[in-house]
This record gives sequence, C-alpha cells and structure tokens, in this order.
Amino acid sequence: MPPLINVRSISKAFGAEPLFQNVSFTVSEGDRIGLIGPNGSGKSTLLRILAGTEDTDDGEIAVRKRIRLSYVEQESEFRPGDTVRSVVEAALKASAVPESERGTRFAETLGRAGFVELEAEATALSGGWQKRLAIVQALVQGPDILLLDEPTNHLDLAGIEWLEEVLEQAGFACVVISHDRYFLENVATEMAELSRVYPDGLLRVKGRYSIFLEKKEEFLHAQSKRQEALENLVHSEIEWLRRGAKARTRKSKARIDKAGELMEELADLNTRSRSGTAQIDFSATDRKTKRLIELQNIACEIGGRQLFQGLNFIISAGLRVGLVGPNGSGKTTLLRLLRGEVAATTGEIRRAEKLRIVYFDQRRELDPYVTLRRALAPEGDSVIYQDRVIHVASWAAKFLFKSEQLNQPVERLSGGERARVLIAQLMLQPADVLLLDEPTNDLDIPTLEILEESLLEFRGSLVLVTHDRYMLDRVSTIVLGLDGQGGAERFADYSQWETWQAERQQATQTSARVTARATAATESATSSKKKLSYLEAREYASIEERVAAAEQIVEAKRTHAEDPAIASDSARLVSAHAELEEAQREVDELYARWAELEKKQQA
Repeated sequence: MPPLINVRSISKAFGAEPLFQNVSFTVSEGDRIGLIGPNGSGKSTLLRILAGTEDTDDGEIAVRKRIRLSYVEQESEFRPGDTVRSVVEAALKASAVPESERGTRFAETLGRAGFVELEAEATALSGGWQKRLAIVQALVQGPDILLLDEPTNHLDLAGIEWLEEVLEQAGFACVVISHDRYFLENVATEMAELSRVYPDGLLRVKGRYSIFLEKKEEFLHAQSKRQEALENLVHSEIEWLRRGAKARTRKSKARIDKAGELMEELADLNTRSRSGTAQIDFSATDRKTKRLIELQNIACEIGGRQLFQGLNFIISAGLRVGLVGPNGSGKTTLLRLLRGEVAATTGEIRRAEKLRIVYFDQRRELDPYVTLRRALAPEGDSVIYQDRVIHVASWAAKFLFKSEQLNQPVERLSGGERARVLIAQLMLQPADVLLLDEPTNDLDIPTLEILEESLLEFRGSLVLVTHDRYMLDRVSTIVLGLDGQGGAERFADYSQWETWQAERQQATQTSARVTARATAATESATSSKKKLSYLEAREYASIEERVAAAEQIVEAKRTHAEDPAIASDSARLVSAHAELEEAQREVDELYARWAELEKKQQA
C-alpha cells in the first residue's frame, strides 16, 4: 500500500537563503515520527508543507486520496466567544465522523484530556489548557495523520504525560516536532533530523530517540573519516598538479577531472560540517554568603484562591531547585515572590544584603521594534562580559546571529532566536540567584544541551521552572513541588514527585468512594425506618446491593474501554464505550429510583 504522504525532492527558500533542498519524506500508516533539527532548519515549514498549507519551490507531493489530516500549530488561536464545547462540537461537525458516534467521541476525548468546565471561554484558558484544547480539536476529527508542532511548549508536566499516553495508544500516524527528549524517547518510533549537515538534508532512523543518537554518531563519525580521507587525497592531487601535470594524455586528463570532483566533494563536506553552537556561560558573583533567600511560613492567595501556604524553604549558595507543579499552581508567582515583585499574603521572606537576582521571564518581553544590535548591546557597539570588552558583532556570533541580522527588528526573530537574545542579556548580569521561567521553549536540542552545561557550571544558585523533564533531572539538586491545592513538598528528584502525585490522587479517589458509600448507608438506614408498601419495601431493601453491583459493572466496562489493546480498533472502541454508557445509565436509573422511594416515604 502506498504511503499516506510521499514528498520527493522538495526545496524551500525565503529570499536568497534556502531553508532546505532536495528533501524527501514519507509518512506511512502507524508511523510515529519525531522531527528535530537546529533552529532555522525549516521544521515548521516542512510540517506546513505536509499539512498542505504551504507550497514548495519545487519537488513533488503525493497524498493518498480521502485521508483525514489534522494539524496543530505552535500557537493555538481561538475566536472570542468560543467555548470548550463549541470548539470541539464545531470540529466534530467539520469531520467525517458519523453523527451517531459524535457524542461518544466528544465525551471520551474531552474526559481523557481532563476538561471539566465545558462552557469556559477558550481565549480565557491558560496557555497549557489552550494547547490541550487545540490537540483535542484535532483528535475528535478522527485523523489518519496528526501533525503536531512543538505541542509540549505550553503543556505542564501532567499535560505532557497525557499527550504521551494519547499518542502511544493511537491508531493514526503522527509527525511531531519537539525538543523534549524524554517525550521523543517515550513516543517516537522513528526519528528524523532536518539539517544541512546531511547529504540529503535529512537523517531518518527507525527506533526511539536514544537509538537515533547512536546512529547519528555513527553517521557523523563515518562522514568525518571520509572528510579526513578526502583532505589527504586532495592534498596529494594538488601536489601532483603543482608539479606541472599536463592534460596531454587521456590518463592525465582523467586524473585532473577526478581531482576536480574530489575537491568539489570536499568543499561540499566542509560546507555541511560547519555548524555553530551557542556559547552560553552565566556569570556568578563572588558572594560568600550561604543563606541567600529564606522563606518562613509563606502563603500566597490570588483572587480568593490559595496557591500555597505554610511554605518554609531556604535557597542556599550553589542550590539548584527544580520547581514543578500543574498549570495554575503558582510556579511563576513564587518566582515573582522570590525577586520581590509581589508580596506574600502571610509569612516572611528574608534576602541576603545586596542580593543580585537575574530573572528569565517566560513571556520573553522584548521591544519588537528595537534592532537586534540594540537588544544585544543597549549602550553602544560593544558589551562588557566578564571584564572584557566585546564588539556587538562578536557577541551576536556567540548566539548564532549573523552580522547582517544586527539591523533587523526583534519582531522578525523566531521564538528560539528571541530566547537566545534574552539569554545573552542575562549573561551580562552577574547573579547570586538565577530565576528561570520556562527557558527551554523554542530552543533546539543542541542549544538546550549548551544551556544545561552552563547551568551545571554556574557557581550561584538557581530556581528553574521547566516542563523539560530531562533538564530537570540533569540540572536540579532538589525538586520543590506545588500541588495546586495549597500544598508544597520537596523531593530528591522528579520521579519522587511523580510517585507522590500518583499516591495522593489514589488516596483522594479512595476517600471519595468511602465517603459516598458511608453517605448512602446512612441514608439507607434512615429511610428504611419509614413505612413503604410491601413490594416497595422489598425493592428498597435490596436497592443498595443492586447499586453496588451496577457500579462494579460500570468499573469493569470502564477498564475495558480504556484497555490499550482496543485503542487502535475503532469498532471495538465504539462498542466498549456504548456498553459503558449503557451500564452508567442503569446506575443513574437505580439512583433515581432510590431517591424516588425516599421522597415517597417522606411525603
């Protein structure tokens, strides 16, 4: 069977600068492809070409007839007045999903995504919940191919895990651009890197991200060996030509032609192998103070909602704190408290004298009209970094900017480029404490690795908010978790935090079930004392047992409906959810009858 999408030898350029050339890419049934590459390599453009929203300069694109394709862009946009319900219902109406199945798919997809308030306005949701809604909007259409562009950028850690589960159980093909290395490892069954370093512009490897890294290293090592051998060959041929070789014989002419081909191949290899990496190195002060910030019984309430309370924590010299929690739990608010931007509701924050705090804002607020030159060097044509004067062009080159970009306005920079500008600004400010709020968004993997190394070498203290679990595990020496319900706990690492969250959730569910059963038992005992007719009394005496049995059936049906083994079988999945709905309806009818008997007895 032919691929769902087959792209052959396509090229795309903006202006005189090509993004990629002669790239071929296929998507077949069941593929889960992780697409990576340096910032500016054309990943998003390639995804738009696959989605059919962008044209190529040349090449061929073949799409199998009648395939259903859903595309989730980097930034989620909804119209004013759209609600969660209306967005999903509109997506279902525009899809090929039979009307008889729409109700089941609506409830199932929104339920698994964690949406409770269906009338909430889409534009009022947080960035993470808007991203969830955009993904749900794509999922309910029953796609054959799902294209996702940086879906983890605004999701919190719970949201990322939800998306991982969705994609792992999916029956559709998927192409996802992501820099989240754990996400790629958990989801992708194939990896593709778009980069000029490869002869065909793309390296594609079957297997997860860790397998891809091994194969990439093997490829680059072989390419380096070929480059070294070519350099030796070309050197020998140049020496032969310098000795005055004449093209008088057929043999000499062939050798001269061969030397020319070798030189062209070497030039191509040299061009492709030249790749820059950002040079990130934060400056720490020489402060000797051990206790930098001390939080004593801190509580914070916003809009009548308790974010956290009873928080006692000390940020000491050299401590690297990973701050985690669901969206809305108060992570950014806590960073603002630490830097003194907002005040705590109760409690006391003590800061060391003349403490120097440097803050990376996740909103990345840069003047869009200022030039890159002024953004990097506000005071002139040079900066002072670690007591050295550096010209702005050299400073820009450290962050992979070309000299011709210096006079461009900041608004023309990509998200990753803006992040590098902010990091450059931070590096000019010696710090005792670095507060980083989602610094990884839009950064490519090579830049992430450089950032991690710099944070590990930073001699000051650090508080890091990120959804990148790999960076959390690698950089943080302690994890502070906010549960979103007012609680805060410290953990040795992210996996401890995950275990704690799971245990709390299980305990909450168990407590709710015990309370419900106790309430029902109390009501049953009270009502049974009232007089009913003989038949009604018999019915009432057994109704609690019937409800319990019916609830057990519902749980069994729910377990079956959520079984990964049937997730890719649409017929079995629809049947399972229909059975679950029928079982739930019977429970509802039993509860309604129970209430009816009680009301009749009390009348």
